[in-house]
Amino acid sequence: MKLTKNISFKNYKNLKTNKKILNFLGNIKKENNEILKSMNSTYKDSVSKKKILEYKKYKLIRLFGMGGSSLGAQSIYDFLKHKIKKIFLFYDNLEISKKDSKINKKKLNLIISKSGNTLETISTTNILINKNQKNIFMIENKKSYLMNLANKLKSEIIHHNNFIGGRYSVFSEVGMIPAELMGLNVNKFRQFNKLVDNKRFINSLISNVFNIYQLNKKKKFNSIILNYDNSSSNLFYWYQQLTAESLGKKGKGIFPIVSNMPKDNHSLMQLYLDGPSNNFYTLFFVEDKLSKKINNQILLKSHSYLKNKSLNEIKKSQFKATENIFRKKKIPFRSFYIKKRSEETLGELFTFFILETLLLAQLMKINPYDQPAVESIKKDTKKILINS
Repeated sequence: MKLTKNISFKNYKNLKTNKKILNFLGNIKKENNEILKSMNSTYKDSVSKKKILEYKKYKLIRLFGMGGSSLGAQSIYDFLKHKIKKIFLFYDNLEISKKDSKINKKKLNLIISKSGNTLETISTTNILINKNQKNIFMIENKKSYLMNLANKLKSEIIHHNNFIGGRYSVFSEVGMIPAELMGLNVNKFRQFNKLVDNKRFINSLISNVFNIYQLNKKKKFNSIILNYDNSSSNLFYWYQQLTAESLGKKGKGIFPIVSNMPKDNHSLMQLYLDGPSNNFYTLFFVEDKLSKKINNQILLKSHSYLKNKSLNEIKKSQFKATENIFRKKKIPFRSFYIKKRSEETLGELFTFFILETLLLAQLMKINPYDQPAVESIKKDTKKILINS
């Protein structure tokens, strides 16, 4: 089934549109919701085009941020790398890239933290940035460590929208300013109004949400993503955070696990096919017409079926074979077949997954916008550092 012109979508069960979920979607659309506003083509970014042009002069951009402050931009960079000429380095852990010192280009540092107090971002910026570099801080308009640092360094400050949490921020300045600096068309990402008027998209979304909810009620908690596209790994780490942090509350939740295919055919597939039955699966494949082809000159006759085949075609065969075997073994799955890498395609995927999460939260009676349990580890870490 076509989800959009760019994406084919299959579900192991084709259920009819569920009226309850359709009503939930109607209620979400009516909310004065900053997240949904940011997904729309009418959303006004807080940074002028003149400023963006000034930032675009830089050939090396270092982005400092954790979780949703970085994963959206990383997803965009990796998925659309064939269109991007700039070098981006992402600091999303307590590690320093060795590449950094080897690149002799003028740097722009983009430091993103909603709270302005993210420990890892404070630590890596402390080591790597200085007042002689171009530093832009994207933080909430309130007192924080990074606000104080930005003022001390006399850096530019972009105010992070207070009402958009990190994991939902990809369509806001957090994701779209990096996308602009990559030379991409941000208007093509933001298609919320168009997509919610697309019956095929909405019917697929709603039957998909109902399927996942029914599986969750049957104690199938593990959502395993079989990703056949290396350039989409960060897209699914973004999805992992979105699902885990939004729905993992009150003893409920979905456990998203990213599995890299076909590599994991040789380590985990035995478990997926013949192990515990508390899993459901997402299969994800992207067409790649530029994929390298088999060298026929040194191909042995025993494997002549590989003649003229590209690596992408071989992966597609593995993807289809997995669908077939899952269907035969009655293993629940859904599959996404991506026909074209573009801003539009990625915007459709971001929109689908965000709406999926918000609708599941409604069904599970969970607040999808907070993450109270994580705060306890942050507080304990600070105590240990103070006392060590």
